[in-house]
Amino acid sequence: MAQIIDGKAIAGIIRQELKAEVDKIREEHPNFKPGLAIVQVGDAADSNKYISHKIKAAQEIGMEATHYKLPSSSTLAQVINQIESLNKDPRVHGIIVQMPPDSDEPMDQDVLLNKVDASKDVDGLTDHNAGKLSRGELSSCFIPCTPKGCLELIKRCGAEISGKRAAVLGRSKIVGAPMSDLLRSQNATVTMCHSRTKDLPNVLNESDLIVVGIRQPLMVKKEWIKPGSVVIDCGINFIEDKTKKSGQRMVGDVDYAGCKETASWITPVPGGVGPMTVAMLMSNTIEGAKRNLMKIKKGGVWNMRYLPLKLEESVPSDIDISRAQEPKNISELAEELQLLPDEIDFYGKKKAKVSLSVLNRLSEAPDGKYVVVAGMTPTPLGEGKSTTTIGLTQAIGAHLKKNVFACVRQPSQGPTFGIKGGAAGGGYSQVIPMEEFNLHLTGDIHAITASNNLLAAAIDARIFHESTQSDKALYSRLVPETKGKRTFSPVQLARLERLGINKTDPDSLTEEEYGKFARLDIDPATITWQRVIDTNDRYLRQITIGQSPTEKGITRTAQFDITVASEIMAILALTTDLEDMRKRLGKIVVASNKNGEPVTADDLGVGGALAVLMRDAIKPNLMQSLEGTPVFVHAGPFANIAHGNSSILADKIALKLVGENGFVVTEAGFGADIGMEKFFNIKCRYSGLKPNAVVLVATIRAIKMHGGGPKVVAGKPLPPEYSQENLELVEKGFCNLRKQIENASFFGVPAVVAINAFSTDTDNEIELIQKLSREAGAFDAVKCSHWAHGGAGAVKLAEAVEKATGQSSNFKFLYDVKSPIEDKIKTIASKIYGAADIKLSDEAQKKIDLYRKQGFNDLPICMAKTHLSLSDDPSVKGAPTGFVLPIRDVRASVGAGFLYPLVGTMMTRALPARIRSARLLLGLPMARQLELFSKRRVLTWHKRFLWR
Repeated sequence: MAQIIDGKAIAGIIRQELKAEVDKIREEHPNFKPGLAIVQVGDAADSNKYISHKIKAAQEIGMEATHYKLPSSSTLAQVINQIESLNKDPRVHGIIVQMPPDSDEPMDQDVLLNKVDASKDVDGLTDHNAGKLSRGELSSCFIPCTPKGCLELIKRCGAEISGKRAAVLGRSKIVGAPMSDLLRSQNATVTMCHSRTKDLPNVLNESDLIVVGIRQPLMVKKEWIKPGSVVIDCGINFIEDKTKKSGQRMVGDVDYAGCKETASWITPVPGGVGPMTVAMLMSNTIEGAKRNLMKIKKGGVWNMRYLPLKLEESVPSDIDISRAQEPKNISELAEELQLLPDEIDFYGKKKAKVSLSVLNRLSEAPDGKYVVVAGMTPTPLGEGKSTTTIGLTQAIGAHLKKNVFACVRQPSQGPTFGIKGGAAGGGYSQVIPMEEFNLHLTGDIHAITASNNLLAAAIDARIFHESTQSDKALYSRLVPETKGKRTFSPVQLARLERLGINKTDPDSLTEEEYGKFARLDIDPATITWQRVIDTNDRYLRQITIGQSPTEKGITRTAQFDITVASEIMAILALTTDLEDMRKRLGKIVVASNKNGEPVTADDLGVGGALAVLMRDAIKPNLMQSLEGTPVFVHAGPFANIAHGNSSILADKIALKLVGENGFVVTEAGFGADIGMEKFFNIKCRYSGLKPNAVVLVATIRAIKMHGGGPKVVAGKPLPPEYSQENLELVEKGFCNLRKQIENASFFGVPAVVAINAFSTDTDNEIELIQKLSREAGAFDAVKCSHWAHGGAGAVKLAEAVEKATGQSSNFKFLYDVKSPIEDKIKTIASKIYGAADIKLSDEAQKKIDLYRKQGFNDLPICMAKTHLSLSDDPSVKGAPTGFVLPIRDVRASVGAGFLYPLVGTMMTRALPARIRSARLLLGLPMARQLELFSKRRVLTWHKRFLWR
């Protein structure tokens, strides 16, 4: 008498095992959640029943099963669209299409099944998976659920398979054919039988294992089977049975009553194979989720098409180089980066925005190596940090063939139309298309302008209304009746809580509470929030607003700042997600009330509106370099009154995309004493990211200047000292680079010096810098020629950076944010700048005391000082020590999350006498007009010093 193989009980055990497996994976990967999508066409009752069993089983295990039910009237195209949408959904690891479709018009089932991505085909029915199974490639395919369940039942009853004779009765794609392949993969000798097989009883009688799925009720008799064989019955048939309420009963393809007298093991119907099919569906889905997790963790080198450079010995202008290179379509780059279609929003053919959802999809992926490019204290001409950033990434990607991302700031129209020019890099190391990079991009700066000025308008509107209305009238405007009822918004409820008014019914407030809630009592003398415009307009530095007769004489002195100086730009750069940005925007302190208490954007009720205006700007912008490597361009805060770094979000997404063996290279504004210090102490503090290496960009020109060389003035020819070998000047001026190497060491991060070589630099000068740099503690010092040779000119730098990132990075912050504000300022001044002490003005001390009282002591410090010297005096070069650093004022960017002391004198930007738009004429070809924005264009007088 055969032993019964209880498929229902075994399936229950398997589900428990799967649940334990999922729970164990979640201990290490909390976001692990296998997702199953079930697509059904129509409303067939039997399909509904099967689907409910599958959803219930998934829920028991801890999976996410979603039922997509399409109406019977759906077309084939509509069903395919649903399947393709699920193929792209990273939350879905398995897709099944419930068959047959209950549609008004016939649908080709093979077409539907093969539209399911093979990596999500947990039914194992696509031609791709069937082919792999037939070739024995079981580890890289999905096995159909019923055959997989049958094999599991055979194994669990202890039957031997290898070397045994097996017969499979039935040749369907769902059971017979894959079952035959599966048994053969287990080293059984398999005979596939069907209804036309001759002498079928004798064939079965010679078999040790029999799997039947032929859709013929009770077809296999006990005389047909070998004594002691294992019989697996996959059949589902209904025969007449008047003893049953329904008039029929379910039977298999095997005469169960007779065969169990001869077989050693046998499955019943129902309760045999059926429950195992559902359990194996769950198993396959979990396997799909595990494969996806491993793929994310493992990463891999992108299959990227790099763009060859056509180098010219006489390097053309930046715009000519940019226009000569045909960029890849951004859709091609997005596909190379393995971005999903719903993760990218195209802005034309050459740029796009990338969704923050990438971070969720790749949450389990390890980060790549994190490298920041900084520099020595520069000349007014700049030493090529942007160019080095792009050249280095071109070298890592196009030449070392490693995944790499550059993350750079978006330039403002102020510098673009001013002396500095654009910020796309230069020569053969650029972001392209240059004109799109430098002008407007995707409109992020305009979004910041709009949100900043909305907040400014709200301040003056509130002052006006509070000065012209009674408490009750003002309250009625702030909490208006809608259909006879008032309700508080969430922001207003939060304000009530801050005021200590624990009420939620707007009509329950007292007269005193009406006034307390409705009036902000802003002190106009304390307003720090200014309007902005993305142009250097000197006549807007001080203006009078409110002169219209409608403002009833309520005027005040105000000003326009440049947009990138707005705190909202700094918030964009430092935010970590949409919710965090909303909170930061609401925390912006715009003024104090007459009691000295801070007034925020949320007090004005506009925090949510600001977030809505910024909802697209929060997504990083994707572009490419001249050699086709990816570049994120996102945020552009100044490096003096703000922290001077591109966005945290761009870095985070890039680090996930490049994978564990990839690199993300980001640039910090100005010299290392400013941009790098803020990158470490502010940006890394909020991001939680730990850098692996610093690249310090240096030039012989800047070193000679710090050694006592003649003054360098933008727009004037360089004195001969800068084109002639002078080792004495180099050795004396190295003190500045030595200090910046030391500054990097304070943070425990290895530093690689990139010597950005000019044609006039001699080998002796370069070798001296290399020797001194290594002696000063640099990991290495490498000569670079990326301006003239693109990535090929920075290969040695890339190799040095790769080695440096392999070293241990003992990253640490310079100060504890909980220290007193004065101590934090002094720590930066003494350690980073070399000052002996600081001197606070009365105004600065007053502000510090106020911020401490308002609860802002624990914010990090963002020093606003000249970038042309380690001291407060731009004329002092080298590495001065023993000086006292004057702090004339301290201001707060509470939303961004830092305090910024003003060192010495700082001024906002104005346009030069001859602006770059002076030659923008309709008659000029656009290509030639755009040449005016090239940084090299400003330095045409410098042709004899062309960088190699």
